[in-house]
Amino acid sequence: MTTAPADSAGTLAPAYGDKVIAVEATGSEPVPDAERHGGPLQLLWTWASPNIEFATVFIGVIAVLFFGLSFWQATAAIVLGTALGAITQGVLSLDGPRFGVPQMVIGRLSFGHRGNILPAAANGLVAGVGWFAVNSVSAAFALNTLTGLRPLPSLLLVVAAEILIGFIGHNFVHAFEKYAFPALAVIFLLAGVWTFKDAHLGGGGAGGGIGGFLLAFSAAWGYAAGWNPYATDYSRYLPRTANKFKTVLYPALGLFVSVTVVAVIGAASATIAAPKDATPTAAFTGHLPGWLGDLVLIAIILGAVSANALNVYSGAISIASFGLNLPAWLSRSVLVVVSGVAGTAAAWASLSDAGAAYEAFLLVIAYWVAPWLGVVLVERWFRARVPQEQSAAQLSDRSFTNWPGLAALLIGVAVSVPLFSNQEDYVGYVPEHWPSFGDITPVVGFALSALLYAALRRRSPAR
Repeated sequence: MTTAPADSAGTLAPAYGDKVIAVEATGSEPVPDAERHGGPLQLLWTWASPNIEFATVFIGVIAVLFFGLSFWQATAAIVLGTALGAITQGVLSLDGPRFGVPQMVIGRLSFGHRGNILPAAANGLVAGVGWFAVNSVSAAFALNTLTGLRPLPSLLLVVAAEILIGFIGHNFVHAFEKYAFPALAVIFLLAGVWTFKDAHLGGGGAGGGIGGFLLAFSAAWGYAAGWNPYATDYSRYLPRTANKFKTVLYPALGLFVSVTVVAVIGAASATIAAPKDATPTAAFTGHLPGWLGDLVLIAIILGAVSANALNVYSGAISIASFGLNLPAWLSRSVLVVVSGVAGTAAAWASLSDAGAAYEAFLLVIAYWVAPWLGVVLVERWFRARVPQEQSAAQLSDRSFTNWPGLAALLIGVAVSVPLFSNQEDYVGYVPEHWPSFGDITPVVGFALSALLYAALRRRSPAR
């Protein structure tokens, strides 16, 4: 019989089941078998809807306008980067039905119980504050363009909806994504058809070269892989008997198709001259007929809410995954509110220069996610022959340590960022002397952390 890990004495309320309008009671503790429900298909729209939004559009926009690529070069970088992040999303989702716990709890196998607090804190900050701010800003600009309401009131209306969905919890998040999906898909496909009709796809770009390609690849990979630390948060309620192939396929497919299609539309839109002094959202909709432009603005708002429902929910779950003895009143739902308030403050601060802030944010995500992912994937390989009961028990063992994982993660970041980072505020040694390298920080961080962890793990097994 499989031993289920536990974080606290509390358990999921038996009445929760598959109810949609009910506040989820669980935090980072395991989902009991009796409460498991749903099927892998729901992961398709859960990972598609959050990416049919303006933040995804902007991946393509910056590849052309900021990184100097042609449309076709940008498309190649987007497809390659997104594919890599989508594949790992599917693989990691498998552990949801196996263990019934969030992704950051499963990270204890790679980093130890205490060591895992660092990556869990990083994910809580990136998801609940960083991503929440990025998407809220795009939605606020869309609401401002659509209604004329000033940016700050627009922002507050958007974040109220986002926090509410995350507060209610898991089942409501899945339901929201399901019903948002067809509306978002139809509107963005219509916008895509119109955009390609007016786009100038044959241009040679602004000389971005290999460096620009690597920057765009890193941005696309950072965006797609940025969802990896959330993977089992939305598959952990699936029954243990859930089809493994479908559990990998549907999240990978939903993530890859949505990001690729929407980002490529963004790259095409960047070849069209935008109105002078337009906000980022107004620039994207400026060439569309009025009725379609308004629909796209509505879709941008809906898509941002779809993305931030996941971000604020997973941000709170990451904090709950610390395994600390938090007071009873500081539940998952309260943590959602706390995370949302912090994200709202960050969004407010970035309203004045959203484009530059987003470019930097996309790359910084990959700086920590790539080394984290390298360690986690190697640990999954080591665990292939370990009985599931043993791994499950170690998830709840507060004395369990795995110092090589944390060491490999920190060394990967400490080496890759100073040497290869290519940011507006900081340029590492390699791109400073050889600009053609662009930004290969995520690639180096991933490879270095994975190889280092594999070597250290053999010498000092987790215990």
